[in-house]
Amino acid sequence: MNIMNRNATSSGGAREPRATAAPAPAPRPRAWLSLLALLPALLGGGGAALAASLLDRPAAPPKETGEADNRLVAGIMDNSFLVEEAYNQEPGVVQHIWNVFRTVDRLPGADEHSWNLSFTQEWPVGSQRHQFSYTLPYSLSARGGSSRDGLGDVLLHYRFQAYYDDRALRGFAPRFSLVLPTGNAARGFGDDTLGYQWNLPISTAIGDRWFAHANAGLTYLPGAGTGPRYDLVHYNLGASAIYAATRRFHFMLEWTGVWEQAPDANGNLERELAAVVLPGARYAFDFANDAQLVIGLGAPIGLTRAAPDFGVLFYLSFEHRFRRAQP
Repeated sequence: MNIMNRNATSSGGAREPRATAAPAPAPRPRAWLSLLALLPALLGGGGAALAASLLDRPAAPPKETGEADNRLVAGIMDNSFLVEEAYNQEPGVVQHIWNVFRTVDRLPGADEHSWNLSFTQEWPVGSQRHQFSYTLPYSLSARGGSSRDGLGDVLLHYRFQAYYDDRALRGFAPRFSLVLPTGNAARGFGDDTLGYQWNLPISTAIGDRWFAHANAGLTYLPGAGTGPRYDLVHYNLGASAIYAATRRFHFMLEWTGVWEQAPDANGNLERELAAVVLPGARYAFDFANDAQLVIGLGAPIGLTRAAPDFGVLFYLSFEHRFRRAQP
């Protein structure tokens, strides 16, 4: 797994509380009990209320207030780079996301220079409660006069808006993804197996100027590889803090870590941490009919041997309506 090919999808850049009609009550997701125990620590006092709400009642959809949210944090609710937010697309709105990573990895002899590109598109399914999206990755790398490029493994995502509080801008949206074996594993662009990925994103606003996001997940790749095949499990964690200087301009600091499992020269499975810290910023352009363009720039810095040493990230997102809002 390439840590720079984001294992999570970004959510849309909404500027006001999201609204949807109330769906039928859903069964309580008891499998999430282990995560709920961590929510108070992650979200402070609001975490206890969030955990209790998930245990005692179905997820509440956003309320239709009819009023604009004038807080600075509401200008760009999400649009993170590496850390996944817990806000699904609102009904009738689609988002297109492009990520471009330019990285340099200092290695003995010649350095490795890489371009990692991805395109993600997110669609609501019936309501904000359900979201489908997909990610198309493409990579180019060069080292010592040789180069290679190719399509990576495509991901298909489903995300469930289990909880959303429009006043606190607090959400919890578990995601399940299929990792399709579309990349050329022999050239290092895939794992040659159908894989499965889970991620648990939590998001909350803190006052009028701050956002905090946290992720925990894993990827399971059964029978991965082109020679001897191995069942591989990668774990990932992520966290970010975002400061709204204005409604349209935000400063960002993200951290992600992936504990990657791979065979060594003797065929024994080892696990290595690839961790990256990424300071950056984003700016939003608002247009008619609730359309929004967000551009972002970041500087990923590798913290461990398995991560690229340094690089630059460019982010572009365009969000617009594909059908009129319901009156």
